[in-house]
Formats: sequence, structure tokens, C-alpha cells
Amino acid sequence: MKCLNNRADSHLTGQVEREFDNVGNGAWVNQGYCGSPPPLPRAVSTIYNPQPLFQGSMDSIYKLDTPGPFHHAPEQPPSTEQSMVKKQRGCCSFFKGLWGTTLTENTSNNRELFVRTTLRELLVYLVFLVDICLLTYGMTSSSTYYYTKAMTDLFVNTAGESGVKFQSISTMANFWTYAQGPLLDGLYWTKWYNNQSLDSGDQSFIYYENMLLGVPRMRQIKIKNNSCKVHDDFQDEITGCFDVYNEKKEEDLSFGLINGTAWSYHTEKEMKGSSHWGLLTTYSGAGYYQDLSQTKEDSTIILRELLDNLWLDRGTRAVFIDFSTYNANINMFCVIRLVVEFPATGGAIPSYQIRTVRLIRYITYWDYFILGCEMVFCLFILYYIVEEILEVRIHKLSYFKNIWNILDVVVIMLAIVAIVFNLFRTIKVEKLLGKLLEQPDIYADFEFLAFWQTQYNNMNAVNLFFAWIKVFKYISFNKTMTQLSSTLGRCAKDILGFAIMFFIVFFAYAQLGYLLFGTEVESFSTFVKCIFTQFRIILGDFDYDAIDRANRVLGPIYFVTYVFFVFFVLLNMFLAIINDTYSEVKEELSSQKDELQITDIIKQSYMKTFMKLKLKKEKISDVQKALQSGSGEIEFKDFRETLKEMGHADHEISAAFSRFDHDGNQILDKDEQERMKIELEEKRDALSAELNNLGTNYGKELEKPPVTSSEQRNQTFVDREQFLKLARQVLHLESSVAGITTRIESIMEKLGLQEKGTAGKLSVSSNDSGETASDGSVLVCVDRGTSRRPAAHTNSTYDRYM
Repeated sequence: MKCLNNRADSHLTGQVEREFDNVGNGAWVNQGYCGSPPPLPRAVSTIYNPQPLFQGSMDSIYKLDTPGPFHHAPEQPPSTEQSMVKKQRGCCSFFKGLWGTTLTENTSNNRELFVRTTLRELLVYLVFLVDICLLTYGMTSSSTYYYTKAMTDLFVNTAGESGVKFQSISTMANFWTYAQGPLLDGLYWTKWYNNQSLDSGDQSFIYYENMLLGVPRMRQIKIKNNSCKVHDDFQDEITGCFDVYNEKKEEDLSFGLINGTAWSYHTEKEMKGSSHWGLLTTYSGAGYYQDLSQTKEDSTIILRELLDNLWLDRGTRAVFIDFSTYNANINMFCVIRLVVEFPATGGAIPSYQIRTVRLIRYITYWDYFILGCEMVFCLFILYYIVEEILEVRIHKLSYFKNIWNILDVVVIMLAIVAIVFNLFRTIKVEKLLGKLLEQPDIYADFEFLAFWQTQYNNMNAVNLFFAWIKVFKYISFNKTMTQLSSTLGRCAKDILGFAIMFFIVFFAYAQLGYLLFGTEVESFSTFVKCIFTQFRIILGDFDYDAIDRANRVLGPIYFVTYVFFVFFVLLNMFLAIINDTYSEVKEELSSQKDELQITDIIKQSYMKTFMKLKLKKEKISDVQKALQSGSGEIEFKDFRETLKEMGHADHEISAAFSRFDHDGNQILDKDEQERMKIELEEKRDALSAELNNLGTNYGKELEKPPVTSSEQRNQTFVDREQFLKLARQVLHLESSVAGITTRIESIMEKLGLQEKGTAGKLSVSSNDSGETASDGSVLVCVDRGTSRRPAAHTNSTYDRYM
């Protein structure tokens, strides 16, 4: 095609071509659309009227504050109805943009929109994930473990003068020895190691740092006599029968001294207690209780009285020792419960429960930072609630067919429960501490709060786990990331069938082990323990000697056959199912055509930004040439003709001229020209620096390791020379079409045909689809509706021009 103006000849010459060279050869390989379908036909747009994809991507170089003398007449203001419609559309667009997801947007036929929407969702969710991680880890501390360990060593592992420690309690006598020795010694610290007083009065500070809150409490649960039946042959020798613990068989009558809480029964409601899950069974929160004193001497007297009057007897099934401590150094509460169960078989089974929790939250600056994170967390939950409501409203019940949507609902529900409990805990602790400060000699019941605080921490741990798993939802658009879900989904039926076969064999061996070794081996003492023991055998953790001692004949047979069938046969079948399915999925993914990925969109954004900066710089160069072509003062007519020869539109020329024609006389004097030159040079230098920086970064972005031969077949590479040639042709075509459009408009104005709509479009080709002709030439269709811009867009047009 013959060049129609000077603009087309000077597009990619001299310094401009050198700037293209700085980008690198790999910068022009468009990896994003390898194998992508061709774009839909559309009207050709010149560089002065770019498509909306470019709009808003760069800041304007200049800003016109007031309209110039050469602007077109302004448009008529819209009517009231039109304004209302625009406001409604604007509101809908706001909500659609703020809560736009792949389920609310129509992304089925637009891969680029799908990737962009997913990327935006991922970025928002990563901020939410960081926030929930800060909240979860902000409530814990490494000091928690050492606080728990210190209390465990003192009250569980420390032996008294008689050598009895809590873990070695096996009889009621051992219990009283422990209670009067290591227990009292650990509870009351009123002197230093050199017998110097702590100057804390009667208040005990365990390990000199941990304040004992209130007084400790001892509670027992008894069972009724004759709650079981003795065989007729032994009725003469055995006068009483106390059954295993059952809440319905609890003793509720007073006994012993009768007067006092230790000898009178109290219900769970009266004690404001809670049930306890022991090693043998679950015990209620009722029973007989005795509060100790604030001093060691008084507590010794109380324990001696209980011992002398036989507070524990054959009907006792469990004894609980409860107390709480507080460490102000680390702002931690330690709620301790020591339990000794007395089964119907005789003997004693000790166990303990130590909960170290943070019940008082906001003290340090870090705590207030966590408070800010909690507020952000609440905003995120509100945001996701609205998002899920919109998705359910669109998809109805089909929304719950997707496992990721169900996971979203689970995370939101757990978060709401956590927020409610956080408020409840704060209010409850303040009331309890206020009551304790008023009456320091009462039992401080922090068991209820410690229990629910522990459940709250567990819930947060599960919620954080689900939150991390949910990341797979947002990275599933990448075929590499879908390998796990695709493999598990495809082999689910095979695994289900295999699981039935596996558990038939597994439970058969579990029952066999329970019946063979349950009376002698602890790990086989219950059916549930048998199940976990057999899982441990699969992992190589087992005690063969104990099995062999329990049954010297069937023990080795059980072990050898179980290892053979379960470990060598069934486990390898399971791995073979997953391995074969993974191989199939991997092969299918490697043969699929590459779709648009996030990296491709980033590369395209680099490319589009680079080209737009290049075009802006070319326009500045044209204005500089127009200034250099004149001598002395430059009139608007000469300025306009010079730029029109280079392919610029009238309204853009008017905007450029009026920007510097401050006196409005349609003439640029020397001062105005000088200001224009200085400003244009500054903008040109800034654009050059940005182009160089962008080109360098873009070249680094495109550096990739060598690809395989199969990937090379799916990619199309273009070298730099071919791209430069193509870029010259495109820019040449755009400038030529701009000149033709301007001249046609001028001719139509002269002929008086401007107002007629019969010639709405001028076709340079008879083919409306814009496809390539059979001889390889390009067929172009020019839309006059996009070539003529109203005056209201002059500012934005000039911003793109400059």
C-alpha cells in the first residue's frame, strides 16, 4: 500500500527501532494465545480511538481544566429518567464488580474473563487467609507449652517423701498420701527457698510466678449400695454390691458427718458443674465436694478430717481435684483437673487434664493489633456472606452440588460461631474475675470457660485447615493444579469398591485380635484400640513380644497373615489404583491444548502497555516536529495542516493547540512555544525511561527454561524481524485509515451530506466479516460511528494523544 502521509513513513525509524531492540527477541512471542480461536470481526479503530481495553490503563499526560476555543459544542444534558437508569446501572455495576466471581459472571465462553476473575478472587482470598492466620497464631504462644509442662512436672511427676507421685497412685491409701504430700506442697508457695517470706500475705504464688486463684476444690462421685446383684452362692459372704458407674445409680444421700458440703449430695445444677470424660466412662458434674483453704495449715486439717471419717469408701468411683492459676508475665490461665478413678474391679486409675488458655485478650500493643485483625476478619465474613447469597440466588439448589461451595458455607459458619463465642468469652471472664476479686476465698470455677476456650481453639484450627484447602478452588484453572482433584475424582469408584474389600478383611482381623489378646495386651483391650493398633502395624509401629506372650500359637499366625494380606496385598492394590489413574490423567493433560493462563495475561498486559506508551511517544514527536517546522509565531491553521498531514484528527489537534494557547488568539507566540517544547520534552523523556524499564522487565518475565518437544508443537514463535515488519504494517494501516476517514468527512461536509444516515458506514471491502481474502490481502471495514467522537470526550482523547 502506498504511504499516504509522513506519519506512516516515520513510525519505526531511528530511535524508535532501537527502543524496540531493547526489549529483546523473546518479548514478541505471544504465548498466551497459542492455538486460541481468532477474535470476532469488529470495526477497525485508529490509534486515536483505542478499544476500551486500553482505556484507563495509563495515567493521562496532560489534564485540560477548561475547554479551549476550538472545542465542539457540548452535548445536551441527559434527562431525569436517563439519569435514574444510569444510577441504577452504576449501582448494579458496583455490586457486580465488588462481588464478581466465576459463579456470578458469565465466563463459560470467555477464558480470559474467567482467568482474570479467578485471579481477583485469589488475591482477595489470600488477604483473608493472611488475616485468619494472624488471628489464629496471635491467640497462641510458645510459652503455652512450657507453662503446661511446668504444672505437669509439679503436680503429676513430683514424688513426695514416701515416693508416691500422682501417676503412681494405685490405691485409696496412695491417694491420701499424695493429697497430703505433693499436692499441698505444690499448691502453697508462701516462702522463698531460704524460708524468707514472699510478702504476699496468704496468697500463694506457685513457682513464685503463678498466682493461685481462689481455693482448690475436691469432689467425689459415689455409687449406690446394692446397685448390682450378688449370686446366691455368695450372698452370705458378700454383703454389699457396688456396680460400675452409671449416672442413674449415683448415690444422692448424705453420709458420714452429714453436716457440710463434703457429706451432702449436690446436683450438677447446684454446683454449676459439667460432665467429665474419664478413661473408663463419662462422669456427671454432681457429687460431694470440699473446698480447701487459702493456707497450707488449714488445708492439712481439712484433709485429715476427711481421711479420719472415711470420706472415700467402696462406693467411690471418681475423685476430682480442681484449681486454677494465672501468670501475669505471659497473660495465661492454667486450669488444672486431677482425676483418680476407682473402678469396680478395685485399684485406682489416675489421669489429669491441664488446659492453658488466654482468657484476657487485649493488654499489649500486639493484642490490639489482633483486635484490628478481628475487625478486618468480621468485614471479610460479611463480604463472603453477601457473595454466597448472590451465588445461591443465581444458581439455586445447584449451588450445593459443588464441594467447594459447601466448603465455603462451612468456613463461614465456623467463623460466625467463633465471632459469637469471642464476645461471650470476653463478657463471661469479666464477670467471673469481678466476683473472684470480691470473694478471694471461694473456688474459682474456670473449668467451663477453659473447656469452651479449648473447643474454640480447636474450631479455629479446623477452620484454618479448611481455609488453606480452599486455595485449591482458586488455582484449579491451571491444569497442573487439577491433577490431584482429577485423579481422586476419576478413581473414586475404584477406591470405594476397594475400600469395601479392605475393611471386610481389616475388621475381621480387628475382632480376631480383640478376642485373642484383649485380656492381656493394653493395645488390644478394646475394639477401638484394636482398630488403631492395626493401623499402627501397617506403619511399622507394633509390639510383637506382647502379642506372642498373650498367645504363643495364634499370636504369630495372626501377625504374619495380617501383614501379608493387608500390607503386601491390599495396600499395594490401593497404591496401584491411584498410580494408574494418575498416569491416565497426566497423559490426558499433556495432550490437551494449552489454555490462557495467568502468566499469559501478565505478558499481554506488558505488551499492551508497552505499545500504548510507544504510540503516545510518537504523537509527542509529531507535535515537536510541527513546532520545529514553523518560524516565529505559529498560527492554528498552519499547526493544524502540519499535523493533519501526519494523520491526526481535528479535535485532537484543537485540544493540543488550546492547551498552550493561553490568550486564545489562535497563535502560539515564542513563550507559549517554549513552554510547549519544555513540557513535551519532559513527557517524552519520562516515557522513554518508562519504556526502557518496561522493556527490560518484560524481557526478564519472558525468560523460560527450555520446553519439551510436545510443548513446542503447541506453540508458535515469531522472531523480532517478523514482528517489527508486522508492527510497521499495522501502524501504517491505522494511520492510512485515519487519513482516509478525515478526508472523507471533509468531502461529505462540503457536499452537505453530513446529516444523512444512509452512508453510515464506508466499506473499504465488500466482505463484512473482515476475514482474509483468498489471495492473502487484508479486508478492512471502517465504522464511521467510532471515527467521530463528541466534544465531551475531547479531554480523554487528548490524554491518549499526548
